[in-house]
Amino acid sequence: MTPTATATTATAAAPAPGVAAGPAGARSKTGTVEIRCPDGGWLAVCGPDDLTPGRGVAALLPDGSQAALFLDRAGRIHAIGNRDPFTGAQVLSRGLTGSAAGRPFVASPLLKQRFDLATGDCLDDPEVSVPAYGVRVRGPERKAAQGAGRAH
Repeated sequence: MTPTATATTATAAAPAPGVAAGPAGARSKTGTVEIRCPDGGWLAVCGPDDLTPGRGVAALLPDGSQAALFLDRAGRIHAIGNRDPFTGAQVLSRGLTGSAAGRPFVASPLLKQRFDLATGDCLDDPEVSVPAYGVRVRGPERKAAQGAGRAH
């Protein structure tokens, strides 16, 4: 199944510009993963079952920026900015995941700097970070906030 991104409020869903909808749309039997956008609204991205531990999914946000979603091995969903601040490339969703001191991170596939999936902080350079977005799962079976996120 191909993950999709749709513009949404808590009750309505419509395809986002420039994003192809998958065969099942953003809703699944287990709910919908939503990202808290910089403007404060929520964006439906995919179903929780579209996420695979250790693999990222990129989503286009309404303001034109990108987010990278990850399902960690503990079953928590995280969203951070997809732009690698060291190279400017939109690649963090393609990075390698792991954990350090019990905290999940993604390592950029280019220069390998590690970013904390909960905070967006770079573990290798304390002066650098990427946005961390709140994530929730909404739907018939689950309504749980996954993370508060923070703006950068």
